[in-house]
Amino acid sequence: MEAAVNAVEVRNISKYYALSGSQWTRVRRMFSSSTAGAGRELCALRDVNFSVAPGEALGIVGANGSGKSTLLQIVAGILRPSTGAVTLNGRCSTLLELGSGFAPEFSGRQNVFLNATILGLSQEEIAEKFDAIHRFSGIGDFIDQPIRTYSSGMVLRLAFAVAAHSEPRILIVDEALAVGDVAFRQRCMRRIHELRAAGVTILFVSHDAGDVKALCERCLWLERGTVRGLGEADEVVAKYLATTLNPSAHGAGTATAGTVEAKVDSAAHQPVGALPKAVGALPKGTHRFGDGAAEITAVGFPGTAGSVDFLLRTSLRAKRSLVSPIIGFLVRNKKGETIFGANSAAENHPLPAMLPGEEHAVDFRLTMPRLAAGVYTVSVAIAVGTSIDFRICDYIEDAVGFTVEPEARPVDGYMELRCSAVTVHRH
Repeated sequence: MEAAVNAVEVRNISKYYALSGSQWTRVRRMFSSSTAGAGRELCALRDVNFSVAPGEALGIVGANGSGKSTLLQIVAGILRPSTGAVTLNGRCSTLLELGSGFAPEFSGRQNVFLNATILGLSQEEIAEKFDAIHRFSGIGDFIDQPIRTYSSGMVLRLAFAVAAHSEPRILIVDEALAVGDVAFRQRCMRRIHELRAAGVTILFVSHDAGDVKALCERCLWLERGTVRGLGEADEVVAKYLATTLNPSAHGAGTATAGTVEAKVDSAAHQPVGALPKAVGALPKGTHRFGDGAAEITAVGFPGTAGSVDFLLRTSLRAKRSLVSPIIGFLVRNKKGETIFGANSAAENHPLPAMLPGEEHAVDFRLTMPRLAAGVYTVSVAIAVGTSIDFRICDYIEDAVGFTVEPEARPVDGYMELRCSAVTVHRH
């Protein structure tokens, strides 16, 4: 029985850039030994190895300058590696730099045919798909205007529409969706999920951890050109966030991440209105990290309060003096997508300073919208500072969960907001 062939094979990839400022020196180095001038090289990537199975989605995370874009450009064949090799098995479409491959003097229509041809489609196939590409891009009559007259968002729309309709077997996306408006970004993510469901192999770079966890089974974490982590997406993303949110631990390998055992209020097992029914104890494998200046000691749903549908209570203890503590939470669905969240600073409810050993309990009360049926988790954190400049003391991912049971009238999308009135105006 033959072994399955991977869609993407990356073996021992390294990329070096000479730091010499002289063009003649760079030319001379082309004909010198590989070790010459090694001390004047910038290492963008070092010994990167991974493979992606057909139909698998691999997320790639890392700080700016970690080598993510360089890696994708090498995989796509845009850059040549200094060492190592890449093997692709299947038609590959890329969405990397905005407008790359677009001719600025050509119209959008002409660029659709040009780029789709480069991606391997015949003229007949492009003509058949053109209306769908044009409709998805949403740029209207600009399709017959030169690309140089487009905004960056319009270029993104057209580039993504071409890449997503070229019947790729491998799709490479590099954070390009960040410049799009919210509606188009959601449309793009839906299309990426459709391609994923259809068995397309995806390499996906994003700074949005929720998108990575929702789309990808596995994740690659790059730091300064080297592989810091490769494995199950939840695990790798949690470790990456631990170092990102704890600058003092960054690069030192001292951030803590592991299972936690926190208390869950017994009342959390009771339904809250027509909504949550607690899953129970803290899920195994929940990630926890922070600098230890304070700790979360309990998380739960103590019950309703009058007309309030949802009450989340988090208890905390200071281990060191806290000048400006902030506590907050995020609710995520089963895919890891953030549905909503809040924190004490954003809600303009500053917490008092705390001395070592002091304990507080903080309640968040809100009227919950009707959520789509499914399992939800609540992540909680305590930090010090401001909403913009803060330091994480304790973060518990998926600290507690609840389920929303299916109802006779299903929810379209993620949630249903109450509509107070529908008015018909006669003209």
